[in-house]
Amino acid sequence: MTKTNKDGPARRVEIYDTTLRDGTQAEGVSLSLQDKLLIAEALDGLGVDFIEGGYPLSNPKDEAFFAEIRKRPLRNAVVAAFGMTRRKGLRAADDDGMKALLATETPVVTIVGKTWDMHVREVLRVSEDENLAMIRDSVELMVRSGRRTVYDAEHFFDGWRANPEFAVRTLRAAAEAGAGCLVLCDTNGGALPEQIIECVEAAGAALAGVALGIHCHNDGDLAVANSLAAVAHGVSHVQGTINGIGERCGNADLTAIIPNLVVKYGHRCLREGTLSRLTEVSRFVYESANLNLREYQPFVGASAFAHKGGMHAHAIARNTATYEHVDPAVVGNRRRVVVSELSGMSNIAAKAHGKFKIADDKNAQKRILQALMDLENQGYQFEAAEASFEVLIRKTLGGDWYHSLWELDHYRCVISRQNGQPSNTEAIVKMIVGGEVKHTVAESGGPVDSLYQALRAALRQHYPQVDALHLVDYKVRVVNTSAETAAKVRVVIDWRDAADEAYFGSVGVSENIIDASWLALVDAVEYKLLKVLENN
Repeated sequence: MTKTNKDGPARRVEIYDTTLRDGTQAEGVSLSLQDKLLIAEALDGLGVDFIEGGYPLSNPKDEAFFAEIRKRPLRNAVVAAFGMTRRKGLRAADDDGMKALLATETPVVTIVGKTWDMHVREVLRVSEDENLAMIRDSVELMVRSGRRTVYDAEHFFDGWRANPEFAVRTLRAAAEAGAGCLVLCDTNGGALPEQIIECVEAAGAALAGVALGIHCHNDGDLAVANSLAAVAHGVSHVQGTINGIGERCGNADLTAIIPNLVVKYGHRCLREGTLSRLTEVSRFVYESANLNLREYQPFVGASAFAHKGGMHAHAIARNTATYEHVDPAVVGNRRRVVVSELSGMSNIAAKAHGKFKIADDKNAQKRILQALMDLENQGYQFEAAEASFEVLIRKTLGGDWYHSLWELDHYRCVISRQNGQPSNTEAIVKMIVGGEVKHTVAESGGPVDSLYQALRAALRQHYPQVDALHLVDYKVRVVNTSAETAAKVRVVIDWRDAADEAYFGSVGVSENIIDASWLALVDAVEYKLLKVLENN
């Protein structure tokens, strides 16, 4: 059935990604040239229409990006270069910023200009007429040079509230100069949906027949809602970033905007069949930017389709629509049933049903639940530790479900630090693997890495698949704060399995942080290797 919206039948909405430019303005985000090139290829695979590569006048890395991306043919997206209007008092052709934009040789150029009269007076310190000329001259030069030109109307919504007549004149200057799309920017990120709607409708009425776009920041936590409201009222071009990264509170999050436009409104975005790559691209950007995944992020987060309450797990076992607004597979995510002492046997049955087939085995469910509650009483939490929970199930069921892959004799960590020098850790692991004694040593800057390297060295001959495991994140929490420095700690490690690009977590609890880390390491390795052996 064709879905409809305020403006009638579903329609084509362009997706303009600015992760590589606006996204890199986020605090703590820095992408190398290689990172930017790989993200661009991932975005192209996702099927976005435009990839804004950067601001060529700002730094050599962005200049290098435009030179390199020309050597990499893209299947779907076109690359855009970003720049500002010409400086005051100069011909556009003589302006260094204009020259830098033309030198990128991108098929699309995006020019940002001032819309708010306060900015014209106090930031640019030029007359309103000169600002209009700067917009007109800059867009005309790009259009005359054969570039498809997008015009970003900076601070449009603030400008409209302050002086709507002047705000419209700035849009008209860009349109008359040949801009193919006028993008209304909520640069301060403080607009409300009703204000977005009012301004979008007013701009559409004043410039009938001109394509409009939307670019929202998230300072009011409304960037996604504002972007969707703009589309519902006529906008056909949406700008944003993957995961919403960007300056201050970030940009509109395309990982939420895109599935809402496609699944809820029925609009056409991306290439046919590529929406299922959304979660993969989201996580790739997190990893490239060295940012932690947001577990509770809608659509693509690890918890987006996680079910903890026993009533919820019981219901989705019968009909997933009871507690899921979309099928997780549509966006490349997956359903998870998490377990805790609050969950009851419904979650145990749902979690273990597919692989362990205990849906009708109440005794097995009770034994697993009891083991779970015993460990949680010690400080364990399994909600973010799929690997540890599966190992717990295997050990509880026993029989063919679990067999030890090694016998540990001992491990030891020696941490040394000489005055004024960085600390150093030597880890020693002695175990029996496949009937052979393995005594391995690894040295690194920290105990977790040293232990993991020594463990992998001991296992590699018999289980080379262990090298596919890579640590993504490491978190430590105190369990019983009343014990102060003698408190137990809970270590949760997030992993990526390079063999199938799966992500999972493991957990360990101990009064000794190194031992807690070891327990989490061992669970992850056992989880990985038992799956490999089971599938062979």
